[in-house]
Amino acid sequence: MRKLENKELERKSVADFKEAEKTPIVIILDDIRSLHNIGSVFRTADAFLIEKIYLCGITAIPPHKEIHKTALGATETVIWEYQKEVTTVIRDLKKDHFNVFAIEQVENATFLQNFVVEKEKKYALVFGNEVYGVSQKAIEICDGSIEIPQIGTKHSLNISVSAGIVVWDLFQKMKF
Repeated sequence: MRKLENKELERKSVADFKEAEKTPIVIILDDIRSLHNIGSVFRTADAFLIEKIYLCGITAIPPHKEIHKTALGATETVIWEYQKEVTTVIRDLKKDHFNVFAIEQVENATFLQNFVVEKEKKYALVFGNEVYGVSQKAIEICDGSIEIPQIGTKHSLNISVSAGIVVWDLFQKMKF
């Protein structure tokens, strides 16, 4: 076994990325405090050709040195938009026929492994604040909630880790 060199990885150029067919997933980041978390989510979105990221509330926007540290250029490839109110974004996406799910621990949440992806549908995933999670006002207008099962002593994951887990799971269910 030999580690591949970067030139062997057949990476897309920025232009190729912009022209590529996107995965029908939108990520909504609401009130994310950590600039590193924001940058990490951009990298995840780039890796899986995610359609768009919405940055809401106090979530910082590019260009920013600390976001760039973890995004490593993904802010140049992934389409993003700032909207003050997360509820406005959710309502607008629902009008555009997206199925919107909070990634949160709530009553009657669907565990990620049981979440069924319908390939002809578009999905939006709401990730909330590092301390308070997805706001109740956002949860109330989502189509449902997806929970990542956790069996250790901690019952929360870093938002960028959660985004990576959920986006990968939906991506692989759509594509493979």
